Amino acid sequence: MATSAKTKTPKRYSKGPLPREKWENLPDEILLDLRVCDLKLSLEGTVVERCIRRVERELTDRGLTFRPYFWLSDDWYCPDGVTGIAVPFFLAHPRLCRLEQRQILDAEGAREAECLKILRHEVGHALENAYRTRRRRCRQRRFGKSTAPYPEHYAPKPYSKRFVLHLDSWYAQSHPDEDFAETFAVWLDPGSFWRTRYQGWPALKKLEYMDGLMRELAGKTPPVRTRFTIDPVHRMKKTLRQHYRQKRRRFGLDHPHFYDRDLRRLFSDASEHQTNMTAAACLRKIRRDVRKIVAEWTGQYQYTIDTVIQDMIERSDELSLRMAHDLEQTKVDFTVLLTVQTMNYLHSGRHRVAL
Repeated sequence: MATSAKTKTPKRYSKGPLPREKWENLPDEILLDLRVCDLKLSLEGTVVERCIRRVERELTDRGLTFRPYFWLSDDWYCPDGVTGIAVPFFLAHPRLCRLEQRQILDAEGAREAECLKILRHEVGHALENAYRTRRRRCRQRRFGKSTAPYPEHYAPKPYSKRFVLHLDSWYAQSHPDEDFAETFAVWLDPGSFWRTRYQGWPALKKLEYMDGLMRELAGKTPPVRTRFTIDPVHRMKKTLRQHYRQKRRRFGLDHPHFYDRDLRRLFSDASEHQTNMTAAACLRKIRRDVRKIVAEWTGQYQYTIDTVIQDMIERSDELSLRMAHDLEQTKVDFTVLLTVQTMNYLHSGRHRVAL
């Protein structure tokens, strides 16, 4: 099918800028072979642009003169030292959002409420770069030092009240810079009602510090102002197919035997269970329902969760495991297991170092 689709691709689609009407109705197999730089993408008229304007009004309402700039790239991020924010290119067109959804099972920021959350968070990073707030001793005492390395894994404490709750997966707990950005996002959101919501929480002291800091910065011109970008779409020579192959690889796991102990607790290779459904077949049966539940609980990409499930299915098959309990009980137990394993999944910061 893929070979046939490629042979049907018109030569004019293979290289060079393309107007939207030339590619927005193409089937996935043809669209995937187009280069990102040839799609002529722009934020103009998108949900993201509308959300940016709203966040800018929120900054104005707080008396802040700082305004980040935005460019389309391969993901959401704010590079260290940069006062701008990268936005994933698929948000520039509904057709690309649908492709992202099919390739990764999620399109982060496609929904307006989610987009606003991410923007407020990334603006927090950009503002720190613009005003160099990471150098302040009080900021370091309140949130920690930015020089702390980003952990490959972190074990969030869901019931901790030392951190605000904004993005999913208790992201504020992953690193001091993320704690600052999450706290800023909650402070900036006019609907957060943070004084009431966090009353009695240690996190309230961080919010009060943020409120005082932003009042101090109100009306002041940022000492740092950059204009350069990293990996803008017009320089992305790779095809969409290459992009998604790399992205799926990045979401993959490197330790296929990591789940053995948990799988053996849930399933069995004992002789008395040899006539039962295999564990692999069971997991395939409940895969869709469980993946959706865990995605809602953890805020993780469905693709990330599906990768964990696929690893478990393959390992269960290798271990010749079979069901030891009824299907409903197994589904409940596996949902809990998958949630724990997903929360131990590799987390990296949203920053990139600007060279």
